[in-house]
Amino acid sequence: MSVLPDMRHGNITVIGDVMLDRFWSGASRRVSPEAPVPVVNVSGQEDRAGGAGNVAVNLAELGVTVSLVGLCGDDEHARALRSCVESAGVRWNVMPCKADTIVKLRVLSRNQQLLRMDFEQTLAPYANDLFLRYAQQHLADADLVILSDYAKGTLQLVQPLLAYCREAGKRTLVDPKGTDFERYRGATLMTPNLSELEAVVGPCDTDEALVEKAGNLRAALELDAILVTRSEAGMTLIERDGPAQHLTASAQEVFDVTGAGDTVIAVMAGGLSAGLSMADAARYANHAAGVVVAKLGTASVTPEELEHAISDRDLDSFDRRPSEDEVLSRLAKCRAAGQRVVMTNGCFDLLHPGHIRYLQQAAKLGDLLIVAVNDDDSVRRLKGAGRPVNTVEDRMAVLAALEAVDFVLPFSEDTPERLIDLVAPDTLVKGGDYTVEQIAGHESVLARGGDVIILDFVPGHSTTEMIERISD
Repeated sequence: MSVLPDMRHGNITVIGDVMLDRFWSGASRRVSPEAPVPVVNVSGQEDRAGGAGNVAVNLAELGVTVSLVGLCGDDEHARALRSCVESAGVRWNVMPCKADTIVKLRVLSRNQQLLRMDFEQTLAPYANDLFLRYAQQHLADADLVILSDYAKGTLQLVQPLLAYCREAGKRTLVDPKGTDFERYRGATLMTPNLSELEAVVGPCDTDEALVEKAGNLRAALELDAILVTRSEAGMTLIERDGPAQHLTASAQEVFDVTGAGDTVIAVMAGGLSAGLSMADAARYANHAAGVVVAKLGTASVTPEELEHAISDRDLDSFDRRPSEDEVLSRLAKCRAAGQRVVMTNGCFDLLHPGHIRYLQQAAKLGDLLIVAVNDDDSVRRLKGAGRPVNTVEDRMAVLAALEAVDFVLPFSEDTPERLIDLVAPDTLVKGGDYTVEQIAGHESVLARGGDVIILDFVPGHSTTEMIERISD
């Protein structure tokens, strides 16, 4: 099973500052006699989409349908930029203006950047009411909008754009610039880096200070969430409801941070458009940033690279414990691909070899195994006042770490019947000395044409016996 959500149904419009990132490269074997600088014998040139264009290309790499809206000149650099964007599968809806196209020229030797030259002028005079109406025309089909601000002037009228999106019911993600964050009021999510945040709220020397100041800013600007990128310290997500979440940096090697913020907001948007929660989308974005900083120059992340990064890191800690709504969304996509769902349930208080063998056998009966786990109150009602030994969070974490298990869901009722009806598994499995009629949820499974299978536990292993031996 793929660990990535299917983003191919997403339709996202990126509005912002577009620019051409041009790379000159060649050998450097001597120092100039005119000044203490290296002489580069330029032998290669590569063009890439920069700024908002890089955000759009990142989205296209993930399979998202994406449109790019912005301003640029009517010149050779604009044609090169358009070629970069369209070759990636992005719809080019950039409005031409009388300004020169912004170019960032980097000179490299032996994969090291020696010099950067910027050719730019403000686009603010052209970001007028005419452009505002032009941008609004390209929002009709979008289910989500990214505003990528590089302080070049394209988003001079960002507040009217945000107001239009709110009225149209479209979520908005903003990559901000400058110190006037008030102009982004009412966005769904804002993704400043730590330096940008501190320029507005002051120093954040501790996690506690960061959470407090970013949380106050989120509330003051009426945002749903703020995602602060913190370089080697990872990311911090502060949402309207719920505690702050700190995500450890996943980069194994940092080679070039150019465009990493573009990748973060693109993956966040792609994940949200695919139905992920803000927290899960942030975790995917964190992994994507770890991939892209290991590349040279403006870069994007492929689904294969992202999937590899996630499967190598902490997939078990978040992707296998989704909410009920999230698991239903993922199951719909898995079933559309012809996969069969197996479900079982239990307390799983002290995991032992009998549990492991049982879950391995259950997993072989289909393509995905969902384990429903009694919450703590439910276990106490079932097993007595001394149980459970481990909390439901700890029991779920251990189960999620097992290769045989795909998803873990808690339930608070005395039986998992409601959850079984909701999940609608193709096969319901129970271990022990039961008859089919004694198994909660068997009626709905059989009525849909599914199977109810009873497996034997491995003898000699019991949680109760383990607790008794520990007590003795």
